[in-house]
Amino acid sequence: MKSTRVVLLLLSIIGIGVCQFVILGQVQTSPTTVEIHGQVRFAEGGAPAANVVVRLESYEGGGSISEAFTDRLGKFRFTGLPPAQYSVRVRQTGYRDTQQTIDMTITTSGLVMLQLLPEASRSTSTSTVGTIDANVPPAAQKEFDKGTAALAEGGKDKIAFAARCFEKAVSIYPKFVEARLKLGTAYMDLEQWDKAQQALLATVEADPKAFNALFALSEIYLRQNKIAEAEKVLVQGLAIQDQSYLGHLNLARVYWEKAHAIKDLAQARPALEKSYEEVKRALTLNPDLAGAHLLKGNLLLRVSRTADALVEFNEYLRLEPNGPFAAETRTLMDKIKKATAAGRPTG
Repeated sequence: MKSTRVVLLLLSIIGIGVCQFVILGQVQTSPTTVEIHGQVRFAEGGAPAANVVVRLESYEGGGSISEAFTDRLGKFRFTGLPPAQYSVRVRQTGYRDTQQTIDMTITTSGLVMLQLLPEASRSTSTSTVGTIDANVPPAAQKEFDKGTAALAEGGKDKIAFAARCFEKAVSIYPKFVEARLKLGTAYMDLEQWDKAQQALLATVEADPKAFNALFALSEIYLRQNKIAEAEKVLVQGLAIQDQSYLGHLNLARVYWEKAHAIKDLAQARPALEKSYEEVKRALTLNPDLAGAHLLKGNLLLRVSRTADALVEFNEYLRLEPNGPFAAETRTLMDKIKKATAAGRPTG
């Protein structure tokens, strides 16, 4: 039934919009104020990191000044700040702490680009994506930097401009793996799926260990209902980087799709069990992964573990009370409760 498939359109954690609040009192105003804006993206796949807390700190004292949630494009903004040096920090479960210092004494607007790198990537990642390639010609690097800055600003026009910059960078230096990856994810942001697929496949061809490109490809294949292709690239990517909770969640989605296509529960059980193991792995790596709780609830409901399913649905709503599937999940929970009270089956 439709209501038991609320997770299938999930791509990642969906943001709830930019929300800024001061936690140590209001920043003192001055005749001239400055602003800091930027974007947070996952190193694996380059997708925007939505609903992530970004902390603004004093560079000298290290004290926390303000916090903001990233929006659905991974963007954040701090305004009305006095000229000073600041540190911008991101802490996310399962990822390495990331920070960047920015001097706001000589400019009124500062741009900060941050990437979330899995904690285990220090030792387990062998991909060259995200490292500095000393062979990149200056002209290609210039185009890459222009594209990266445009991505941070967001909006379709800016993303389209960024894609053109990455295309130029790749044309100048075809082995520019990072530019190929960002080109693919820019096309994903523009929903130009065929171009995104071509760019990401070219990334993997240039660097077979580029697990982040493989994970991004899985998103495209899942959208296209190419389940076999999605499974192939996810297995390949997780063999390189096993600490990706998004990778495990997507593989759980693959097996869920396989199980959903089988009406007979006994025949569907092997796929359901695989999906359940993958979603448990994702939650081990990130217990606050709302989409994983939603999928786990659907899996439990399919095997008639109704009470356990309600626990997972409640957890999803706790983490994303205004999420894209919140209303549908509440409707489904009400239906389950009414059916349970009436003594009817709910699986």
